[in-house]
Amino acid sequence: MKEATTLADAGYQVEVIGAWFDSSLKVRDQELLTRLNFQFVPVVDLVENPGLTRFSARLKRKIGELAYLRGGLENTWQLSYFTSALRQAASRNRADLLIAHSESSMAAVASAAADRSRLAGVDMEDWFSEDHSPNGKKYRPIHLLRTLEDSLLKAKYSSCPSQAMSNALASEFNCRPPAVIYNAFSWLERESLVGDFKDRKDLQTPSIHWYSQTLGEGRGLEDLFAALPNLIWEVEIHLRGNPVAGFDRWLSERVPPEWLSKIFIHGLVENHELLSRIAEHDIGFAGEMKFCRSRDLTVTNKILQYLLAGLAVVASDTKGQKEVAAQADGAVRIYRSGDPAALAKELNVLLTSPDELARSKAAALAAARETFCWERQAPRLVEEVERAIAA
Repeated sequence: MKEATTLADAGYQVEVIGAWFDSSLKVRDQELLTRLNFQFVPVVDLVENPGLTRFSARLKRKIGELAYLRGGLENTWQLSYFTSALRQAASRNRADLLIAHSESSMAAVASAAADRSRLAGVDMEDWFSEDHSPNGKKYRPIHLLRTLEDSLLKAKYSSCPSQAMSNALASEFNCRPPAVIYNAFSWLERESLVGDFKDRKDLQTPSIHWYSQTLGEGRGLEDLFAALPNLIWEVEIHLRGNPVAGFDRWLSERVPPEWLSKIFIHGLVENHELLSRIAEHDIGFAGEMKFCRSRDLTVTNKILQYLLAGLAVVASDTKGQKEVAAQADGAVRIYRSGDPAALAKELNVLLTSPDELARSKAAALAAARETFCWERQAPRLVEEVERAIAA
C-alpha cells in the first residue's frame, strides 16, 4: 500500500492486482480504497462467489500439492489459490511495468514477461525460495521458485528490504543488486500518538514489548523466556498477536512460575493504533531466528516500528538486524541468537541504567527520522521505477 500510494503521488497510474477470500478483510479493503489514490483489481472474489469458485480454487491447490508430493512435479498451483487468475490478469494488463510482490504473483509476472515487449520486475519482500523451515522445505517447489526469481531479478526492476539480502541475491543469481528499500513507516504516523497507556499495568516498572501476527514457537520468544531468570530487575513483558492453538501450555512450560504474572497477552489492533501501543513501552524485543537464509537477511517490520516508536531495541544477530544496528548508532543492542544469557546481559544494561535507556530511546528516534522512515525510502522507490521504465 505504501509503494502504490507513493507511485501514485509521483504521477503514475497504479493498479494493485489481488484477490478477496475473507469477508472481513474485503470490508477493510473497501473502506481503505475510499481514501487511497490507486486502484485495486480483485481477479477472484471468493466472498461473492463462495461456492464453485472456492471449490475450484481449493481443488487446483490440492492437485498441485499432490502432484508434487506423489510425483515430485513442481507446479504453480502449489503457490496459491489464485495463481491461474493472477497469470491471466497479468497477461491482459497493459501496464508499462509489472512488479511481483509474492510467490504467486512472481509466476504471473514472469509469464507475462515472456513477451519480450513487457517490462517486469520483482520486489523481494522475502527471499521466497529460501523462506522456509528445514522441515517445510520438502513441501516447497524450490526449483520453480528459484527459476522465477532468476528470471525476474534479471528483469528491469528489482528491490528488496536490506543490503544484506541485496548482496546475497546479486551473488546467487549473478544479477544487478536489487535496490534496497527498507519497509519503514511514515514519520508522520508519530502525529497520531496520543500518549495513552492501555497495555502497561505499572508505569514504574520497565516494560518490554514484542509483537507479530502470530504468537507461538519459532519466533524468538524462546530466547526471551529462557533469559528471564537472569534478569536482575523486575520487568513487565507485553506480547501482542494471535496465539496459536496450545499457546497457553507452551508458555507455561517455558516461563518460570514466578514470571507468569508479569507476562501480558494482547490482541492485534488496527494499523492506526499500533504505533501508540508500541510507544507506551520501553524496550522492543526483536528475537528473529536464523532458521533460514531469508529470515537471516531480511529487515522485519518489527524492528523498524520499534525505532519509529522511540523504543530502545534488543535484537538477535541476524545479518539484517545487524545492518540496522550499524545505522542506528546506540539504538539497537545485539545479542547472539539462541543465547539467553547474552540476551539477559543486554537487557540488564538497559533495565539497570535509566540514562542508558534514555540514550537508546533518543537514538532510536534519531535513526527513524534520518534513515528508517518512509519519507527517506520513498524517493529511492520512485527513482528505481523511473530508471526501469526509462531503460
